[in-house]
Amino acid sequence: MNNINRDVVSIITPVYNAESFLEDTVKSVLEQTYQDWEMILIDDCSSDRSREIISKLALIDDRIVPIYSEVNEGVAKSRNKGIEKAKGRYIAFLDSDDLWKSNKLEEQVKFMRSKDIRFSFTGYEFINEDGNNLGKIISVPNKVTYNELLKYNCIGCLTVMIDREKVGKIEMPTLKHEDFITWLSILKKGIDAYGINENLAFYRKRTGSISENKIKSATWTWNILRNIENLNVIKASWCFINYAFITVKKHYFKY
Repeated sequence: MNNINRDVVSIITPVYNAESFLEDTVKSVLEQTYQDWEMILIDDCSSDRSREIISKLALIDDRIVPIYSEVNEGVAKSRNKGIEKAKGRYIAFLDSDDLWKSNKLEEQVKFMRSKDIRFSFTGYEFINEDGNNLGKIISVPNKVTYNELLKYNCIGCLTVMIDREKVGKIEMPTLKHEDFITWLSILKKGIDAYGINENLAFYRKRTGSISENKIKSATWTWNILRNIENLNVIKASWCFINYAFITVKKHYFKY
């Protein structure tokens, strides 16, 4: 922690068989108006051309840092490898099929510095596998506490930025909905997450993705409420009802 660069944003990007999207994802980072960043691409033993693409991109810009895993370890361990390698004060997450708007980092760093914020996130919109807009923009609240987050994970992983000088160690568990569990663990310390209600990122909805399997997702959410956060049945049920209502609204209604 003593050797971190106080201006740099370390972007953590796990990669697994992402040859169709990876170059566009990296392009959205290269085009950022805020240029003090490093992008750590962790290839999780891909079987397609992802590793070849990463190697090529690393030669183009030395801010792109490759990590090549020898066995497939999953998204949480991949992100943790990236965090361990990171040199920046700020940690941001961007999956290998998602995109950022060009002013995303600039707006978020400015927001966090001006208001002395430790954890921030932004609004985003859905695109399809071809990159076409689906007409659904996700708005976010100005602030989220631990108890509010229990009701619904309104924090899109691709929009998160964390000041690790103030938050401390960040490590994702090897459990389902690892990002949700991580945000809860941070907010449980009394840290609030602050939202920028501006559409600054593009989340790609892909057929067959985890987010598309709503039954499994609901089961994992219930497990987090009851067995990870250890809520009693009444509080867990209330939080789960909120989660179910917002999930339906988010994915099946345009506005």
